[in-house]
Amino acid sequence: MTELELTPGDVVVVCAFDDVPEHLFRVEEVFEDCVTGFAVSGPLAGSYGEPALEMILRLVSSA
Repeated sequence: MTELELTPGDVVVVCAFDDVPEHLFRVEEVFEDCVTGFAVSGPLAGSYGEPALEMILRLVSSA
């Protein structure tokens, strides 16, 4: 998989995990192994998270 060039403000799709389906996530900070930010759709909408980069499926919109 090609490594994504992520920046704060980007919206990405996070893969499904446990009982949580794929969902949109707005990136606030980018680190070597994860991003931080908030879910913008799905059952976790509005919740803070730190998904690993491997969980990001694709970029939806750039900041």
